[in-house]
Amino acid sequence: MHSTYNYWLVALSLVVATFASYTALDLSNHISVLTRPRLRHIWLAGGAAAMGIGIWSMHFIGMLAFSLPTPLGYDFAITCYSLAIAILFSYSVLYIVTQTKLTLLRLLTGGTLMGFGISGTHYIGMVAMQMRPAIHYDPVLFVASIVIAIAAANAALWIAYTLRGADQTRLIAKRIGAAFLMGIAITGMHYTAMAAAHFSHDSVSGAANGIDSQWLAVTIILLTFTILIVTLILSRFDARTNFLVGSVSQLNRQIVHLATFDTLTDLPNRWTLMERMERAIHTSKRHQNMFAILFMDLDGFKIINDSLGHSAGDEILKAFAQRLLHCVRSDDTVARLGGDEFVVLLENLASPDDAAEMADSVLSRMRQGLWADSQPLQVMPSIGISLFPQDGDTAEVLLKNADAAMYEAKRGGRSTYRFFEASMNEAATRTLQIQHALHEALKAGYFSLYFQPKFRGDNGELTGAEALLRLHHPELGFLSPLEFIPIAERSGQIVPIGYWVVRETCRQIRRWKENDLPAIKVSINLSPRQLEQSDLVATMLDIVRFEQVPCEQIMFEITETVAMQDAPKTTNMIREFQENSFEISIDDFGTGYSSLAYLQRFRAKQLKIDRFFTNGLDDGHEGSIIVSAIIKLAHTLEMDVVAEGVETDSQFAKLKGMMCDEMQGFLLGKPVTAEELSAFLHQQTSQNLIKFKARKEST
Repeated sequence: MHSTYNYWLVALSLVVATFASYTALDLSNHISVLTRPRLRHIWLAGGAAAMGIGIWSMHFIGMLAFSLPTPLGYDFAITCYSLAIAILFSYSVLYIVTQTKLTLLRLLTGGTLMGFGISGTHYIGMVAMQMRPAIHYDPVLFVASIVIAIAAANAALWIAYTLRGADQTRLIAKRIGAAFLMGIAITGMHYTAMAAAHFSHDSVSGAANGIDSQWLAVTIILLTFTILIVTLILSRFDARTNFLVGSVSQLNRQIVHLATFDTLTDLPNRWTLMERMERAIHTSKRHQNMFAILFMDLDGFKIINDSLGHSAGDEILKAFAQRLLHCVRSDDTVARLGGDEFVVLLENLASPDDAAEMADSVLSRMRQGLWADSQPLQVMPSIGISLFPQDGDTAEVLLKNADAAMYEAKRGGRSTYRFFEASMNEAATRTLQIQHALHEALKAGYFSLYFQPKFRGDNGELTGAEALLRLHHPELGFLSPLEFIPIAERSGQIVPIGYWVVRETCRQIRRWKENDLPAIKVSINLSPRQLEQSDLVATMLDIVRFEQVPCEQIMFEITETVAMQDAPKTTNMIREFQENSFEISIDDFGTGYSSLAYLQRFRAKQLKIDRFFTNGLDDGHEGSIIVSAIIKLAHTLEMDVVAEGVETDSQFAKLKGMMCDEMQGFLLGKPVTAEELSAFLHQQTSQNLIKFKARKEST
């Protein structure tokens, strides 16, 4: 029997197949990112219904496009069966393609199932026509239609999976192109199957019911498009909602991470450490065991950070953090409190020896290999250890005691470890008291200046003085510089204190001038922390000019050890001081390691021999040889020599014989107040006046 097609409906069947394919691709991408099982199953069911209806509708519209000379109809129940098959197989396919990993076996299985589902939908739909006599099929075309369906299904699955992880650039265009190819494959299967069907010339449809196929086609097309459009809109809306929810969740996770972890090293921060310590305290109390806190501070880190820059310092901190993680056990906590301070929480310890072994392991590992940028930077930690429960029963106390033990390790030679002892707490308390006293000392006027005179070596005349800082606190009493200067240096308080010393020295020089006393040169010590200030020279110059004191009357003393820590930087700073008429003295010469080349570049005015070598003059011939060599070296470099710590007549005599330019020490003059030095200057002025008058009368 001769058959014909309504080509408008044929074209519409292709459009429906393409639209259904696009919906399937969009749903597979949306369902694959869902994490909640309940929501995932709901979308699988809804998506399968929409996709199944789309495939079924394409076949049914294709059937309605087909006509024979005899009226055609379709059994309602069998047609519903074909729709159910389309939906069932669509669910299976969506389930497979939305899995995390699509293996080759899973691809072939899913593609084969989908191919049989498409074929089954078509051929059961053909049965719904209830043709008499029955339809005969060309075996070759029949098999070809099934092969086309399976091949198209496998291609669809592969395209859906690849587009799922594709770049978002032009994704919609790619998905439309893929859907069009899939639509052609599906319609191609349908019309290949239709070509395989042969109808007898006397065939009639037992399901013919007189319904207008054109109106039925329009109704099904509109219903199908409505279902697919609604499905796509809901999918896009739900995807957008999930994206926003996911973005908010990700942002919350990032905020929590930033609040609980260090941004540089990605180690737990102080807040997280305190929380884990509280948990460790609770666990240790319940199980009656101990844990340890290892508090670490990197020795010499600040010098490297300042000399090489903060980026190099950051690399060192990250390298140290990684090494530290390799030193500890997997269940231990490594945290960074800030700066160069790190803490390790060691839980479930059998004895204090376990903590000691860990500290030894850390120190040993840090001595090995290279650090950042292939530079062998020798930055070692000093470690303080506190134990729970004997050293404290709260996180704050344990951290404070470990910190105190760490400072004791620094005082004990650095790059070592110390267990906390009760006496350290007293020292830490004393340190805090002094630090507090330093805060209020400047405002309250607790600081004062003493001046130790310096004398010429040949005639014993007063040539100048060294300004010495003193602190007398109403509660703590008299504090030795050896006690409060290191604390001020560590805390950074030495910087404003140092400026106060310069300002007060200038004011005293101005008072001497106002009282017609002779102008003397005053030496002022500069601390390592002061030398780190980029505006040091400019600030000193502002102070001197404001107080109206000549720069030539101020000499700054820099210790040899500090000067050689960064010799090029020291050279530049000395040159800047000298360009502004300040003079420089190298203090404590002989206690460090000086490069003669840099010593020559410094071109300092004075070289001060450390009291250790001055005391050695009384110990034998070797001491005299060393001091004599230092004096000759200084004179060769055109520098004056000052010997400090002169306390015996024999030392004075030997230094005078060695042509030492200046001397200071208890033998010649102890540190005195400004008033006492004023009286001495007045006395020396009177004596010089008497000598002058005597010489004038004799002539």
